This record gives sequence, C-alpha cells and structure tokens, in this order.
Amino acid sequence: MSSVLDQFRLDGKVAVVTGASSGLGVQFAEALAQAGADVVLAARRLDKLAETSKVVEAQGRRALAVKCDVTSPEECTSTVQAGMDEFGRIDLLVNNAGVGTAVPATKETPDEFRSVIDLNLNACYWMAQACGRVMQPGSSIINIASILGLTSMGLPQAAYTASKAGVIGLTHDLAQQWTGRKGIRVNAIAPGYFASEMTDQIDNDWMRNTLIPRTVHGRLGKPGELNGALLFLASDASSYVTGITLPVDGGVLLT
Repeated sequence: MSSVLDQFRLDGKVAVVTGASSGLGVQFAEALAQAGADVVLAARRLDKLAETSKVVEAQGRRALAVKCDVTSPEECTSTVQAGMDEFGRIDLLVNNAGVGTAVPATKETPDEFRSVIDLNLNACYWMAQACGRVMQPGSSIINIASILGLTSMGLPQAAYTASKAGVIGLTHDLAQQWTGRKGIRVNAIAPGYFASEMTDQIDNDWMRNTLIPRTVHGRLGKPGELNGALLFLASDASSYVTGITLPVDGGVLLT
C-alpha cells in the first residue's frame, strides 16, 4: 500500500491545462509538474505559453505548448490529439480558461453575455468532451468554477455567475455519466478571490469595503493556496471522490 504522500504523486501522468498562459493556469501547470506530471499547455497566446513551458521544464517535466481557442470544439479536439501524439496518453484535465466581467444586467449586450458563456461554460464542455474520449479509467477532470456559482458578492455579474453555476451543474452531470461507466472522476474547485489578472481589474474600494469584510481570512488568496485542492482532486488521494465542488475561498461562504 502506498504512503499517504505517495497518493498525491502524479508520476507518469499527463495533464492538460487550459488558460495556461497566465495567472492560475501557470500556477496549476507548475504544481502538476512538481507532483510528477508532464503537461499539455493550451491557450491562445503562444508566446506566453513558451514562458509557462519553461516553468514546467524547470521541475524536470516535459511540456507541450499548443495554441488553442477553447471555444472551438475542433481546436479542443486537435489539442488533445497533439497531447496523445506527443505523450501517448491524457490522464488529467484542468479546465481553467475563463474570463470575468461585471456589467449591469440592463446594459449587458447579447454578444457580451454569450461570449462569457461561450468561454467559461461551453469551452469547458468541449475540452472535457475531447479528453473524455481518450481518457482511461483512473483519469480525473477538474473544472475551475467559482464561489460566484454558489453565492453573490454584490457586483453586477450575471453572465459570469451564470457561467460558473453552469460549470458546477456540468460537473455533476459528467461525474454521473463517466465515473461509473468510464472510470473518469469529474470534480470542480470553486476559488474565492485570488490575486490574478482577473482580480487586478476589480475596484479597490469594493475590495476594501465589501470583499475583505466577507472573507473570514481577511485577505485575498495567495499564490499556491489552490494547489493542495488541485493535487488532491488530480491524484489517487481522491480516488473515491467525484461530482463535488470544493470551495477554496478564505471563508466567504460562511458569511
């Protein structure tokens, strides 16, 4: 029987990380590589993916950078095929690509709303579909949802909230479809507010007056504080866990 720490190892595994050109995607790719996985890095900015590749390779693992618009089912399929051609297997998917918006509901245009749903929800499904077709039993899909799929924070974010609630529902359904039949576990992480390109756009007064008072920890999440949840759900440590949404939010949902 493996030791407790060995259960979190990902040696011999191959992961796909979307939105891997910046922010949490880079952190996720580095954490997976530190645990032993080779990583397929998918995003639209190929120049930025080259930088993430160096981060992965610095951990002694292999990286494959693939330019991919995840809103295209065809590009999702070709990205997964590139990973199969390079590594011969896909064991893990981290559906991280996404966008955050805050537009009053009476002013948000149909195109603005659809674009958020397309990237945050539809693309999550296309990439899960592509990976689900080639993954073997014991594989794991991790969808990056948000606490805004579970609560409201007072900003006008109908499109973002709807998309992340959809990701949580999608997680439930794929888990019930695939875990028993295909042996693929499907779970979600619901981050609170972490320092990233997305939170850089948030008004400082709102953070100070609304967000921080609702966060039991009294601060934003720090780099790396999502890695424990990520590795738990990616590894055999969570072999009997499927269909859950794990909040990592500093206690926002307590308030």
